[in-house]
Amino acid sequence: MKQHRSISRREFLRLSAVTAVGTIVAACAPAPTPIPPTAVPPTSAPLPTAVPPTSAPAATTAPSAVPPTAIPAAKYKEAPALAELVKAGKLPAVDARLPKNPMVMVGYEGVGKYGGTWRRAFQGVSDTWGPTKVVDRAWGWFDKNLNLIPRQLESWSVSPDGKVWTIKMRQGLKWSDGKAEYTTDDIAFWWKNELQNKKLTPGVQTIWTDPDKTYCKFEAVDKYTATFTYGKPKPMFIYNMTRGGTGGGATIAPLPVSPSHYMKEFHEDTTSNKDALAADVKKRGFTDWQTYYMQFARQWNMNPDRPTLGAWLAKGTLQDEVLVMERNPYFFGVDSQGNQLPYIDKVTHRLFQSSAPDVFTLRITNGEIDMQYRHTQINNLPVYKASEAKGDYKVVLGALASHVAIACNLTTKNKPLAEFFNQRDARIAMSLAVNRDNMNQLVYNGLLTPRQYSPTKASPQFYDKLSNAYIKYDPDTANKMLDALGYTKKDANGIRLYRDGSGPISFAVESTSATGTTDADAINLMSKDLLKIGVQATYKFVERSLYTQHYTANDIEAGWFGADRALLPIVPEAIIFRGVQPDRPWCPGWWYYYTEPKNVNAVKPPDGHWIYNIWKIWDEEVITQPDPAKQTAAFKKILDIWATELPMITFLGELPAPTIVKNGFKGYLPGMPNDDTVGDEQFAQGETYFWDDPSKHSS
Repeated sequence: MKQHRSISRREFLRLSAVTAVGTIVAACAPAPTPIPPTAVPPTSAPLPTAVPPTSAPAATTAPSAVPPTAIPAAKYKEAPALAELVKAGKLPAVDARLPKNPMVMVGYEGVGKYGGTWRRAFQGVSDTWGPTKVVDRAWGWFDKNLNLIPRQLESWSVSPDGKVWTIKMRQGLKWSDGKAEYTTDDIAFWWKNELQNKKLTPGVQTIWTDPDKTYCKFEAVDKYTATFTYGKPKPMFIYNMTRGGTGGGATIAPLPVSPSHYMKEFHEDTTSNKDALAADVKKRGFTDWQTYYMQFARQWNMNPDRPTLGAWLAKGTLQDEVLVMERNPYFFGVDSQGNQLPYIDKVTHRLFQSSAPDVFTLRITNGEIDMQYRHTQINNLPVYKASEAKGDYKVVLGALASHVAIACNLTTKNKPLAEFFNQRDARIAMSLAVNRDNMNQLVYNGLLTPRQYSPTKASPQFYDKLSNAYIKYDPDTANKMLDALGYTKKDANGIRLYRDGSGPISFAVESTSATGTTDADAINLMSKDLLKIGVQATYKFVERSLYTQHYTANDIEAGWFGADRALLPIVPEAIIFRGVQPDRPWCPGWWYYYTEPKNVNAVKPPDGHWIYNIWKIWDEEVITQPDPAKQTAAFKKILDIWATELPMITFLGELPAPTIVKNGFKGYLPGMPNDDTVGDEQFAQGETYFWDDPSKHSS
């Protein structure tokens, strides 16, 4: 077996600095050193184990004297509040709470101090990923140089042919209730009762399948060892295990992190009391068990009693005005001095409505946000900078891999519109009709770069051919292309008519961003440009939960939700490029056909359609190729299809990521990669964030 405990910097990604644009951007700082990629984990030295501490982090206040106890000196140290619980007999000793070999997490600004509160903001139930990203730690993660290293796992190894993956779990790693360890029993429960339960997982989770969509073979070798055997090489296996560690989310994927000792009583196949379970389903207002299980029982932020493995535990739900998360006394990580993490006592998420983004901006400028990128707006960068002194914070820029894009639904139920969208020249015409430079200057202060959705310049898969496809502003050519397609007739307002005469070419662009945001402004500018070629696109604000309902039911004509995951596009399974990220709804009907063909909303693509080639190249070439150069070459075949067909129209990219960092908040540095793939601002390991003076930040 090829032994593996970490993936070296040479094998991963080259990160480039965020380009300084103007005095504001120049004031916000550089990015990390470039690092090249790989597809297959090489042999490397084992992770260091925690060393006994020379000193513990400083407490918020000096601890008061306590009577001697019979508890022996601990190998590890802990937060003062937890130490008091241990002395009172309400909590096991820290050594008993930690695994035999804890995860050693090194903070970017040294050993921290215990205490304090980290204040953030969120948009309620529809914003589940806001709080989730703070605690979403999985089997593997990235260090500051983008080395891929074990996290929840102790190690992994892969056979020389890339078909058999062996994982070693951390002995003694406990769930947050302290009642059980995370072992292969939990993986087995998840594998049988969640992943392969058709009520809970009606579609195919390709992370766990071969190209023919058959599941790999799972075997629990012992309590802490498991193997996953594929029929074809699966070189990207461990790269796909860096997200989903909370066990919540909309689907049973990607990670098997289900606390079986707790969840078995919520599962209709394993509960000891079916009548009591049925009664609870009804009591909580659910019409069926599977919805109850998915939306309540397994959701850590809707069912706070559910044990997790994260650093902070929910003390309420997403429905609260303020969602409070407090430290997990069983968290499996320690710093380089053996001090149990996290440093910060509490994280709070205060509600603001998506329809009122100015409320969030006001909280920032008033100094009520301690560290956050999520929901900041690049067009507000001058406002953020102007209020730094007043709000006692700094604005730092991360390297964001998102794009400004419209996803025209090629599978929309509006048949004349679907016919229009499915013509390549119609998509190209709409792309040529939009003045990207104008949008960049008026909405984004000139900070972005005109480009199509494609891997960023920092990515090992960067492809200039796609990035620059059809981005020149040329409305005359756009009009001629639509004329050539036969859309020559117009109504009294100058809007072109469908060729069947059923009405004007008009569609709604749904966005979860309210009026006054950069997204709303950009949509309106795009709409004005499209009117010049006789196409009517109308901005429509919808709350995120409603947006989700629409794309899930394929009841959406076009969506505006950005386009990210372009830093490491292969790592998150190229989900936007394959059309399987439904909130970027350029083909939700085809997504269902590909992953869940029996779904009522599944739409079969026409025979010979290019989408089949994208899926075939991904399934049979990209994800089975262990050689990184050959893998990238295969992936660029997909990018070639995109450069020709333009499935999704994109306007701008290479965004800087404005992150608010309170003065005295330590651990987050400028220039960090900021993309969904690496957890946004949590890339730097929030467990190691700390306050230089926690006593000033205890509320």
